[in-house]
Amino acid sequence: MRQPPPIIGTLETALYARDLVAASDFWVKIMGLQQIAYQPGRHVFFRCGAQILLVFDPDATRKPPAADSRLPVPSHGTDGEGHFCIAIDGGTILHWRDHLTANGVAIEADFEWPQGGRSIYFRDPAGNSIELAEPRIWNKE
Repeated sequence: MRQPPPIIGTLETALYARDLVAASDFWVKIMGLQQIAYQPGRHVFFRCGAQILLVFDPDATRKPPAADSRLPVPSHGTDGEGHFCIAIDGGTILHWRDHLTANGVAIEADFEWPQGGRSIYFRDPAGNSIELAEPRIWNKE
C-alpha cells in the first residue's frame, strides 16, 4: 500500500445550528471570535486561532447546489449535538469559567485529565458541546 501525502493539519471545523443569529451572538459576544462571513439562512463563519469555525444551518446545506452555482460544495448537514474543542492557555481556565458563568453559560463539566491538563465543557445555543482545553491533554504544549 502506498503512503498518503503529508497533512498540514485541520483548516476548518463545522458545527450546525438552525438559529444563525443566536450562533453569531454567542461566538462573537461570548467567545470573542471574529465573524468573517455571513449568509442569512445558510451559514456564519468565524476565525478561531489558526482555524476557521463554520456554523451551517443543516436544513439549508442539505440542499444540493444549483447546477449553475459557482460554489459546487457537496450537500451536508446533521441533526443532534456536535463537539468542538478550542485550545486555551491553562492559566486562563479560571478566567474563562468566570466569564462564561457571568454571561449565563452553564459549565457542564470541569475535568483534570489523568495525563495532565484541564478541560471545561459547556453548550452553545444550538446545544453543541463546546470544550475549552489545555493542549497538553493531547501531549501538546
